[in-house]
Amino acid sequence: MNKLWYLSQISMFNALPKEDLMEMEKMGPMSTLERNTIIQTPETFHEGLYTIKEGKLRLYKMNAEGKQFTLGILGKGNLFGEIDSFSLGTRDIFIETIDKTLLCSFGKEQFEAFLTSRPQLALKFLKVLSERLQERDALLEQLALGDLRDRVLHLLMKLSKQFGIEDGDYHKIDFSLTHQELANMVGATRESVTMVLKELSKRDIVRTGRMSIEVNINKAKEYIH
Repeated sequence: MNKLWYLSQISMFNALPKEDLMEMEKMGPMSTLERNTIIQTPETFHEGLYTIKEGKLRLYKMNAEGKQFTLGILGKGNLFGEIDSFSLGTRDIFIETIDKTLLCSFGKEQFEAFLTSRPQLALKFLKVLSERLQERDALLEQLALGDLRDRVLHLLMKLSKQFGIEDGDYHKIDFSLTHQELANMVGATRESVTMVLKELSKRDIVRTGRMSIEVNINKAKEYIH
């Protein structure tokens, strides 16, 4: 697949004519990253903007004890990164692939010149930023206030809605997810998350398989506090 095809599939760029997409294709080199690749740490941050053509990323922070707290999961078509005139809140965080991922990068000067001449795209970016901050605040509130079961349920419902493939009453999360990875996302131990998943399985709220999780969203909503 060529870069132009990928750009044309991204909802963020639907308002752009084909000529603009062709110009962006020249601007943004692509790179392929394997699963569980650390893209950025707070110490290795560098300016730039990126779009996800394929795959998924996890944005997280880490406390002094080494526990990880997920701030968001990004998928195909999402934008992340920082430049002087435009911030998506990813400067001081860890960014890691949770699937094989194809990224397109844009340099600061090129992107700012491109954005200045296209106000409709600038408005779309502002909307994306607002939605990202709302999602992050909601997730942080759950991590701070909810018990472990509610934190797991909240995260599973979010992932099911964002990346779920419908299968009857259940939505299968469309990427491999181990108990340890789920524990990292909610800042808990693998053993405690496994116990929660067993409880949810007995109540037919989730179905688990080898590195896969399916969620009955309706039952999850009824069970969460």
